[in-house]
Amino acid sequence: MIRAATLADVGVILSFVRDLAAFERAPDAVHATEAMLAQALFGVPPAAEAIIAQDDGAAIGFALFFHNFSTWTGRRGLYLEDLYITPAARGRGVGKALLRHLARIAVDRDCARLEWAVLDWNAEAIGFYRSIGAVGMDEWTVQRLTGDALRRLADPDH
Repeated sequence: MIRAATLADVGVILSFVRDLAAFERAPDAVHATEAMLAQALFGVPPAAEAIIAQDDGAAIGFALFFHNFSTWTGRRGLYLEDLYITPAARGRGVGKALLRHLARIAVDRDCARLEWAVLDWNAEAIGFYRSIGAVGMDEWTVQRLTGDALRRLADPDH
């Protein structure tokens, strides 16, 4: 079963985020707190949304997403920030069910695209994404400003 996340799910979502970070070889990179996620997901306006995959009432995975916008298409899209399935639930179609649910949301909201990033060493995930018709955007590279570099650009006199 796939359902929209509720405020009561924030703890399990944060737990899944930490598990995902460990899988992605960055276990100490998560600085989010339950309060921060609660505000992001359920504040006014919400910054993101999440859906939960359940089996017999227990959460076994989640997807967290938000809208982006394409000037080329003139329409918004959905950006999938995180997709995580517990190890015991992998290989049972849960990831595909979460992506299918997101695709329905994107179509229902007239989004031009559903996009996400995947680590280049995660061959299993990349193979799965190709099997559902996803296309790699290999000519694009992600650029990021954080910390001091972000602050320097924001305030060059500081």
